[in-house]
Amino acid sequence: EKYTQRTAMPSVDSKRKSKGKKKVEIKRFTINCSKPVEDEIFDMVAFTKYLHERIKVKGKTQNLGDDVKIENPSDSAVEIMAKAPFSKRYLKYLTKRFLKSQSLRDYIRVIASSKNAYELKYFNVHNEEEEEAAE
Repeated sequence: EKYTQRTAMPSVDSKRKSKGKKKVEIKRFTINCSKPVEDEIFDMVAFTKYLHERIKVKGKTQNLGDDVKIENPSDSAVEIMAKAPFSKRYLKYLTKRFLKSQSLRDYIRVIASSKNAYELKYFNVHNEEEEEAAE
């Protein structure tokens, strides 16, 4: 039997090509709230303020600094620009908490409309009413 010679694992130093600073990745997320805002049951100013107060950076709230920027590009959308690490799921969590605090969680849900965006939509309540009427 022939034994094949195993090559040694490359050292950690050989894997690192450059010792310069890492390129900072900026993530952009949008939350589209157009439908509830049109019906005037959702307050965008309060939601933006809530995000400013609740988003944690390095384990602390109200510590946004240069790492996270929150903007309102339109009257019915919020745009969050964050340096990594920042998760889209965290924004969904905060949005759901805000809806719960406003007693809107039973009527509105948060749905991913694209890779970097969420959209607030109503639950299909009218379909359930039609089914109950048919029975």
